[in-house]
Amino acid sequence: MFYLKILRFSVTLFNKLRLEYRSTQNIGKLKLLHLPPLEKITDKYLIELCLDGRDEGFTGLYNRYARQVYNSISRIVSHSGEAEDILQDTFCAVFNEVGKLANVASVEAWVRRLAINRSISHIRRRKITFSDLGEMDLPDEVEDSAKADIFDSKVEDVRNSIQELPEGYKTIVNLHIFEKLTHEEIAVMLDLTATNVRTQYHRAKKKILLSLKDKCYYE
Repeated sequence: MFYLKILRFSVTLFNKLRLEYRSTQNIGKLKLLHLPPLEKITDKYLIELCLDGRDEGFTGLYNRYARQVYNSISRIVSHSGEAEDILQDTFCAVFNEVGKLANVASVEAWVRRLAINRSISHIRRRKITFSDLGEMDLPDEVEDSAKADIFDSKVEDVRNSIQELPEGYKTIVNLHIFEKLTHEEIAVMLDLTATNVRTQYHRAKKKILLSLKDKCYYE
C-alpha cells in the first residue's frame, strides 16, 4: 500500500516540480537518459541531474530516500494521511532548494532532519505539549542490567509499547532511540531543557518496561 501511494505521489509531485523548475530555469523538453541501477548512482550525480532540470535526478533522490524519511515522520505523526502530507511537503521543499544538497555531508540525514522539524511543527499545531512534567519529578536512575537487556532485546514489543505512549513521550523516545538524537539536540528541537527531556525519556522508558512486565518478560 505504501509503495502504491508513493507511486501516485511521485507522478503528481514530479510533474509539478518539473514544470516549476524548468519554467524558472528556462529549460525545455529534455531527452530521456538511460541510467544504471539506482544503487550504482551517487547522490552527487543525482543532485547534478536535478540542477539540470532532469526528471531522473528528482525521481532518483525521491526513490532512494522516501521510505526512510516516511519512517522518521510516522514515528512522530501517527496518522498515515498526515505523515504522507508531510512527506510531500518535505520533498517539495527539498527540490525547490535542491542546490543546498550539494553542500551537505549526508543527504539522507539532512532530509530526515527537515522532515522531523516539519513533523514537530505539525504536532505542535495540534497542541501536543512536551513540557507538562516538572523537571525534578523523576531522578535520573540507572536501571539494572536485566531491565536494560529486556529493553534492548524485545524490539517489536518495545515498538508497540512506544506507540501506546502519550504523544509527547512517544516523540522524545522515537527521536532518541530511532533517530539517534541526543537529549540536548531534542531539547533544542522541542524548546525544552535537556533535563526536562531526560526526565520525560526516563518516565517513558519506565512505562515501556512496565508494559513489557505485563507481557511476562521478566519477574
